[in-house]
Formats: sequence, C-alpha cells, structure tokens
Amino acid sequence: MWFKNLLVYRFTKPFTLTADEVDEKLAEKAFTPCNSQDVSSYGWTTPLGSQGSQFVHSTNGYIMVCGQKQDKILPASVVNEVLAEKLEEIKLQEDRTPGRKERTDLKEEIIFSLIPRAFTRSSKVFAYIAPEEGLLIVNAGSHNKAEELLNYLRETLGSLPVIPLKAKNVAQYAMTEWLTNGSAPQGFELGGECELRDKADDSAVIRCKNQNLCSTEINNHIQAGMFVTKLALRWVGDIEFIIDDQLTIKRLSFGDLIQDKLGEVDADSAAEQFDVDFAIMTGEFAKFIPAVVGTFGGEDTAEQDPVISSAA
Repeated sequence: MWFKNLLVYRFTKPFTLTADEVDEKLAEKAFTPCNSQDVSSYGWTTPLGSQGSQFVHSTNGYIMVCGQKQDKILPASVVNEVLAEKLEEIKLQEDRTPGRKERTDLKEEIIFSLIPRAFTRSSKVFAYIAPEEGLLIVNAGSHNKAEELLNYLRETLGSLPVIPLKAKNVAQYAMTEWLTNGSAPQGFELGGECELRDKADDSAVIRCKNQNLCSTEINNHIQAGMFVTKLALRWVGDIEFIIDDQLTIKRLSFGDLIQDKLGEVDADSAAEQFDVDFAIMTGEFAKFIPAVVGTFGGEDTAEQDPVISSAA
C-alpha cells in the first residue's frame, strides 16, 4: 500500500463529501471484469482487497480509493498472422489482392473474433483525498494513469475540481541552480542521480547515476547549456525520492525513522496493518509534500479559487 510515486493535485473548491458518501457513489461504479467483447474495463475496488468490503478506507480524515482496470491483451503479431492467412486465402480463391479498405475491415473482424479468447491483464491505482489539506494524491508515475483515475472519479462523484499542484518557481531552473551551487535547499540532501537536457535540443539527454552531482564534469555540462530535469533528493524526514521538472515524485523510499514507527504498533490482522500503514504514510506526506513544494518557492495559487488561495 505504501505509495512509490506521487502526483499531487489541488482542489480548487473545498471537498465536502464524507467518506460514507464517497463509498456509496463508488459502489455504484464497482469494477466488473471485461465481458467477451470488452477491450477494457474500469471501476472501483476495495482498497483492502479481499480483506475489506467498503470502497473507501478512511483514517484520520483521509479517504483512500482504488481504481482497477482490466485490459484484453491481443498482440499485434497474432492479428497480423491471421490477417496474412485471410489475405492469402482470398488471393488463392478469388485471384485478387484486397484493397486498403477491405484489409482494414478484415482486420477489425479478426480483432472482434479474437477478443473473447484474449488474455486479460489487471492493474490498480491507489489515491487518497486529504480534505483538510485540499489535496488529492495519486500513486502514479504517469500522468495518463492519474488522469484516467481522476476522470473516472469525476464521472463517479459528478464533480472533481482539481488542478495539478504548481510551484511558484520553475522546477528545472531551481534544480539546475542547486547543482550549480553544489547544495540542496535546507532540509534536503542531494542524491546520486540526475537527468540533464540541452536547452537548444530537447532530444540531447545525459543521465547520471551513482555519481557525485557536484562534480566538475556535471557542472561543465550545465555551463555548456544543459539544465536539470530530474534529480534524486533525500528529505530529512527520511524519505529518498526522484523529482522531475513537472513535480512528479517517483521511486519513494522510506528510511529507518519511518520504519521504526511501524514497529511501534502491533497489528493483529492485515486490515489493521493496512490502517496503521495508511495513517503513518499520510502523516509523513502531510509534512513531506509542503516541504518539497517549499523548495520551489511555495505553491502558486494564482489559478485557484479565492477561498483556497486565501487559506494557502
């Protein structure tokens, strides 16, 4: 359950639904597996899996949800193989070569006939709503996966006024300045990994791993016109992570300080352990996320509703 990636969104209006109200709405759009002709299916499942019956898990005011997606896996090589056989059959029996439109129609017919026999692949995306903080946090390293969950949550709840969390300072400039100066902001330490891109040619990329990021070599690349688009950092609260120029946080790693907190609580069941993990994780993120945003000059609230802006 511990999140490995963070995409953070700001509510532009206060979130007023209770956990019970959210649960009721999610239950109406519960996940159902693909039927014989479905290419994919999306719906809500219980965060606790087989250990739970509710579609939300609520602790200390935080509301966790879990979206599940199932896709039919139909390799293009299989479709093309069957298509080639059909085309060869037409050529032998009718002594002609089908045109583009007929080939397209044949391909669609083949896909339709093969879908019921295709394998399925399922995946889950966890997220939680922090009403008091006005945030929605998604455990996804891809904006597409996060947006898929947000769009379905918007459809389920009827409204979801959120925008990506935005900092005042441009992230790539701030991170480049940190490496140029050879130090991270207060409360953070530089890791050993970064990605550099050329200002004049976005396709020119240098990836450094297990390196001294304050070395002359890396500084020379920056002086030559490259800027930092990804950077490994460690927060004093004992969280290591990678952050990019879109404020996407990936590869979260929780250190001994946090693990020790888990050891202080005895859980008698998987459900109780989930509740403990969720409580500790959200408590750490409540401190961690503002600290990260603070390194980039704080949150930019220009596009937010006046009620949220004044509170910020």
